[in-house]
Parts: sequence; C-alpha cells; structure tokens
Amino acid sequence: MAKYEYNLVVIGAGSAGLVTSYIAAAAKAKVALIERHKMGGDCLNTGCVPSKALIRSASFMRDVKRCESLGFKSAQVEFDFSAIMERVHRVIGNIEPHDSIERYTELGVECHTGSARVVSPHEVEVNGKVLTTRTIVIAAGARPFVPPIKGLEAANYRTSDTIWEIREQPKRLMVLGGGPIGSELAQAFAYLGSEVTQIEGGPRIMAREDEDASAIVMEHFREAGVNLLCNTRATEVVVEDGQQYMLVENSSTKSTDKIPFDLLLLAVGRQPNGDQVPGLAEAGVEVTERGVVVVNDKLQTRVDNIYACGDIIGSYQFTHTAAHAAVTVAINALSPLPFKKSVDWSVVPWCTFTHPEVARVGMSEDEAKKAGVTYEVTKYGIDDLDRAIADEEAEGFVKLITSPDGQLLGVSIVGDHAGDLIHEYILAMKKKLPPKEVLGMIHIYPTLAESSRFAAGEYNKAHVSPRLLKISEWLNRKMRG
Repeated sequence: MAKYEYNLVVIGAGSAGLVTSYIAAAAKAKVALIERHKMGGDCLNTGCVPSKALIRSASFMRDVKRCESLGFKSAQVEFDFSAIMERVHRVIGNIEPHDSIERYTELGVECHTGSARVVSPHEVEVNGKVLTTRTIVIAAGARPFVPPIKGLEAANYRTSDTIWEIREQPKRLMVLGGGPIGSELAQAFAYLGSEVTQIEGGPRIMAREDEDASAIVMEHFREAGVNLLCNTRATEVVVEDGQQYMLVENSSTKSTDKIPFDLLLLAVGRQPNGDQVPGLAEAGVEVTERGVVVVNDKLQTRVDNIYACGDIIGSYQFTHTAAHAAVTVAINALSPLPFKKSVDWSVVPWCTFTHPEVARVGMSEDEAKKAGVTYEVTKYGIDDLDRAIADEEAEGFVKLITSPDGQLLGVSIVGDHAGDLIHEYILAMKKKLPPKEVLGMIHIYPTLAESSRFAAGEYNKAHVSPRLLKISEWLNRKMRG
C-alpha cells in the first residue's frame, strides 16, 4: 500500500501486546490495540495475579497451622472461602487500572474491544472496520489445554481460566497436572483445608526442575495433606449416584483405582492461540497443528511485516518472557532492516510459587548432563542460614552449575522467597560474572540474600589452589618467627 492508517496493529492485550503497544506509542508511532475479552490478558485476570493472591491467603493458613514452631501455644482462624475469593478479585481490581483502556488511551494507544480478523498482511478487521497498517503484531496468547478424557463432559471441572469463578470451597479437589499451575493451586487449596489429590503422569511433579528440588516440594505437599499420585494417568470420569469418580491407572504397578472428587481442576498445559486468530494462516503466516505461530529469531513470521510474541509463539510461556519478547518486537516493527535485532533468550529465569519456592535461571543439573557439557556443581544448604533459621524457613538450597573455567551455566534456588533471591544471579549470568564477584559484594545481615554469597563462597573454597595454600601456610609460619 502507498499509505497506512497505523504503524502497528496489535492483536491481544496481554503482557506481550500491552508492552508492544506501550513502547511503540512512546516512540510516537500510531498504534491500534485489539482485545476480544479483557485488557491485561491471562496474567491479570486468570493467571499470575489471582493465583498469587490466593497463595498469600493460603500461606497465612499455613502459618496458623504451624503456630507452635513460631512460639504460640495455639491459633484458630475462621474464614469464609467466598470472602477469600472476593479478595482475589479485589486484588485484580486494584491492579486492573495499570492495564486499562483508559491508561493506554492516555499513553496514545487506540484501543478496540472486539474480535480481530486478519484480512491481508496489511489489513485487520475489527467490529466491521478495516484498519490498514504497516505492521501487524500477533499477541493473542494461549488457553488451557483440555485433555481427551472419556466422560470428562459429565464432570464438574475447571481450568486455570475458570477456577476463579467458584465461591464454594471444594471439599475434595482433584488436580490433573504436576507443572507450575497445578502444583501452586494444589498446595494452596490444601493449606485452606480442601482434601487434594494431585495426579501426575511422570515420576514426580515439577519435572522441569532437578530431582532434589522437586523432592523438597513433594515432601511439603505430603505434609500439607496432598495425596500425590505420580506415574498415574487419568483414564475416565464416571458418575454414580450423583458422585463423581476418576478412574486412574498407575504406569509402574499397572494397578487401577477409582477416586471420588467434588471438583476437578485441569492443569495439564496451555495451548497457543494461533488457530484462534481468523485469517492468520490465509495471510501466509505459518501456524502449527498445536496453534504455535512460527517466528524467526527476530520474531517475524513467514510474512516479514507480521510479528508475534508472547505465549502464542510457544517458547517460554511466562509473563516476563512475553514482555521481554515484546520489547524486541516493538523495536523491530518500527526499525528498518539493518537495525532489527534478534531476541535474546540466553538468560531466562522463572519461579514456581509453591512453598518452598523453586526458582531457576539457565541450565539445571539435569539439562547440563543431558547436553553433555562439562560442569561442576556447588551447593549451599539454606538450613545453615541465620535469617532462614530465625524465620523457621531453614530448608532448601542454592545450587550453582558452572563451567570448568568458572562461568555460571545455571542457578537453582529452593527456599523461601527464591523468586526474589534469584535476581542477583540473573544479573551475574547476564553480565558473565563469575561467582567470586557475588562473593565480593557486601550483603546485609541477616537476610535471605546472604545465601547467594555463601553459595559463591562454597564455590570459591572448592577452587582455592592447594599450592597457594601451602605457600600461605609457609609464609604465616615464617611471620610467627
């Protein structure tokens, strides 16, 4: 086209779409943002925000139940589950203005509520109006995957999108899936008093993390009363006399069981929404059978003026990685070819907000082993940390995975506030700083952050030259006369 109405039309107002729009508008581009449901996407409305609000309330109940370890003879709390869920929605409402149409309109973004249809590589239709644009950005996110289980349609089931609609606490909650979403919600509901059964097809929950990390979390799950069924597959839902049951099969023992439940939570992954954007494939964009929009390292699709970022590209499905990719997309969408940049996935952190939290950046020990790289492991036990002891949170570890020349390949932290503690090592990896640089920093005492320094100290201790120690011993003996 000789002339376009917009520089960018962005489809989807989750983290990826909002950040793309914000940056482009700040650069004085004319931007249209289209959202068919709610501004803020999954993170605000059904993901990070509501789950962390629920976890905070559940954590309070955990403290009540362990009050004796904190010096109290007893503690009792009465609560109305519906009030807890109302608090969750109050938190969403308090954060909502950050992602609102009003705010983004003030920032210079033209917001449209409606379903978008890609008419051509330079045209997007919304509410019967065709918008012409130099560039299109697809940021339509993902949705919970609903597995093909026989009889599921007869079950009272929810997903991570719809669990927030309930107001009555399930007496018996069954959770399918041992990933971050399933694990966070299983533990939270158990702390609040639900009888929770969690079913995982693999040998352990949180399979992306090292076995020593998931083992600590699994121990806490069992202490909280979660009935963990690993190596187990859900095969069929049956309803008898108004009672719902899940038929399950253990892959190790080949045994079967019939487990009653009142509410079923499906948390077995998320499916990218590439197949939910009308006209996308017809415009020439490659979309896989799984709904992933295929992009190159510059986050361009096969049509070079159509970009995609966020969960829809199927790489890292986190709010922070969506925002990171959106920065690259905004720059590339507004820049001529020589100035386009590749997205940097070299240092990607994440955290699962169970108790204890499990945070990681870079390679795990399992991944290093599978990749065949030469590596060393340094581990500091948080049970030795003064602040953790004072807080009755003295468990977990900081694990460093390093190359033979001392470069950090990855860091895992298991413990209270691990998601906050990991950032020191994110910076170290980003700037290619060795552990000795973390050791050389002054850390405030007493804090959980000291665990980072002590882990670096363990690394340093293991790498002191024996020859240097002998020379030091000789010198000190000489200095004594």
